[in-house]
Amino acid sequence: MDSIPNLPLFFSMFLILYLIAYFIVFRCWSPKIRPEASSCFISLFHGTPAVFLATFAIFSDQNRGFSSSNTETQNLALDYSIAYFLTDLLHYLIFFPSDILFIAHHLATLFVFITCRHLVFHGSFAILSLLILAEVTSFCQNVWTLATARRHDNRLAAKVYSFLSPYFYAFYSVVRGIFGPFFMYQMGAFYMSGGADNVIPRWVWISWMFVVLTAIGVSILWISNLWLDLFKEKTAKLEKEL
Repeated sequence: MDSIPNLPLFFSMFLILYLIAYFIVFRCWSPKIRPEASSCFISLFHGTPAVFLATFAIFSDQNRGFSSSNTETQNLALDYSIAYFLTDLLHYLIFFPSDILFIAHHLATLFVFITCRHLVFHGSFAILSLLILAEVTSFCQNVWTLATARRHDNRLAAKVYSFLSPYFYAFYSVVRGIFGPFFMYQMGAFYMSGGADNVIPRWVWISWMFVVLTAIGVSILWISNLWLDLFKEKTAKLEKEL
């Protein structure tokens, strides 16, 4: 299987999906939230499929490990995610060029994927495992984001937001606050032991660890603020009822 055409093929797919979302699916939405909704739309086509694709790619490799070489299926999974992040990066550069945090996040993520895929040709077990942890909550997050965008002018969106918020926050907290740091510890312990020094240069895995550590830290800060906002909303509602 030749994976060379995968990246432009996937990029074209996500770009077309974005245009369909912007000009057809969300054509009646406010111009202020149409770009964000379109971004969520392509994320729905990336997150859950990427989890299944990455899981299959990992478990189909009998020699999987932190220093194992990338298989063709693993490269396919990496290409799929690279194409998505390139498309979403383009979205931010066009509509939200001042959103430095998300632009930096996408650039850092692309750096990790591209160095794994095209520079060292090893380490996809670690990178795809992190991808699974990052994207397993994406379906809930995208539904929550869409509901959040319309909760003030749509009764159904308000109900979805109210119902989904605590469950999504709890799910996200467990994944990003427990499983993510645990896997990062295992990954860091292996690389610091020198187990991959012959195939992955130290500067590469150190940069990977820095990106992962920063992403987890920002995620924990983000979800902590959401928990705080939810607590304030519930407290204010209770006080109003009393």
